Amino acid sequence: MASFDVVNELDLQELDNAVNLVRKEADSRYDFRGSNTEIDLNKKDKVIKIITSDDMKVQAIKEMLVKHASKRGIDGRVFEFGEPENTSKGARKFEIKAVEGLGKDNAKKIVKMIKELKLKVNPSIMDDRVRVEGKKLDDLQQVMHMLKASELDVPLQYVNMK
Repeated sequence: MASFDVVNELDLQELDNAVNLVRKEADSRYDFRGSNTEIDLNKKDKVIKIITSDDMKVQAIKEMLVKHASKRGIDGRVFEFGEPENTSKGARKFEIKAVEGLGKDNAKKIVKMIKELKLKVNPSIMDDRVRVEGKKLDDLQQVMHMLKASELDVPLQYVNMK
């Protein structure tokens, strides 16, 4: 019986590369000169902490991160942007979380969407992934095409095709 897993995984090395590119671009841009912008990635928690001088630079960093991440193969939907806060020195700080995993609600939506196709496949939720099993590869490919066309709030990857 053929199967595959639907997951939302994040490549930490590519995230680190994207953050380094944002840091490098911020250091070289004219509008960031003298702003003392700090960009730090906590790999364990997948949180990017940013301190910069004003809201314009906050927005520019968000745009740079999404741009560089998409070039590195990371979908922009994995980022949860926090609200900028004031610091004691008059700067602005905020956090960006990189979310990994489908979550229970999205997993249930995916299973429901697959069952609505009325194909001879069996979707099941396993921790943070959805396993889809079926006898025909064509049915599994139909499920993949349907999921690619769907508008979910998380990016999907398909792994463990057997």
